[in-house]
Amino acid sequence: MSTETSTQWIIGPQNTKFFTRLYLAPAPKAVIVFVHGFCDHSSRYIEWHTRFADAGYSVFTWDQRGFGRTAQDREEKSPGTAYSKQSWATEMQDLNWAIGRAMYSVPGAPVFIMGQSMGGGEVLGFGTEGETSAYAPTRDALAGVIATSPIVQQSTPISWFLRTVLAILAVPFPNVLFPADLGEHNMSRDPRIAAEYVSDPLVTPKGAMRCITDMLSKGFDLQNFRWKEWPRSLPLCVIHGTEDKITSQPASKAFFDQVDCASKTYLAVEGAYHELSNELPDVRARVLKQVVDFIDGNLAAKA
Repeated sequence: MSTETSTQWIIGPQNTKFFTRLYLAPAPKAVIVFVHGFCDHSSRYIEWHTRFADAGYSVFTWDQRGFGRTAQDREEKSPGTAYSKQSWATEMQDLNWAIGRAMYSVPGAPVFIMGQSMGGGEVLGFGTEGETSAYAPTRDALAGVIATSPIVQQSTPISWFLRTVLAILAVPFPNVLFPADLGEHNMSRDPRIAAEYVSDPLVTPKGAMRCITDMLSKGFDLQNFRWKEWPRSLPLCVIHGTEDKITSQPASKAFFDQVDCASKTYLAVEGAYHELSNELPDVRARVLKQVVDFIDGNLAAKA
């Protein structure tokens, strides 16, 4: 049997239609719920997710409510959706929903959540939901959390003045777009990726003020106090390139070092840029192996 891949529009929180992808491995060992990043979408990870499924791990992913086809497909998108129109509150709600969809699609399989960049910040944030949170039961059902290049802090942080201005403006104008060019050459050392990124019709180098403000402020919270909420029983894996020019590798390591959990793994990939799934072939292979080893190790520990 081979991997089955399907796409589907599914109604989620707030009656929003989400564009989803499911990579169904034959006899899956686990299911990975994958969260893409800022100015990003799930179709950029087809090759990466197919590799996981071929290795025995099903993958459920979706275009976040402010990005990809969920926000930009003129025929299918829900009324009221728009590019980058989302907040931390909706991100947590949507991730909670996606975990439930993965459990429904791959019944009985252990669930790992995995996020890239902004999505990495989201999965770390979900892991630090307090015991009184409505999402705590879902978090406690997870088998582990994997974050690649997470936005704990920018590699070159914007000034406190600009952050304050954005936060103030985000209150009356949450969905006004603000320039946010990540730089196509900062994604990967593979020149093909830069060319594909800049020509992708679903990628616009802008972000809504609320989305940007929440992304940066919640990263600050993760590093400064939310790490204390990480459950000791929840395994954690963080992977980051040392030459990431978008999100800070030292900041993700500082967060990781503070977390107290029974099983945790950190991999600093020497010389790698931001998108590890789109890096040079040797990096992609090393990161894939690290994630697989982390999943298998924690599954074996619970067997």
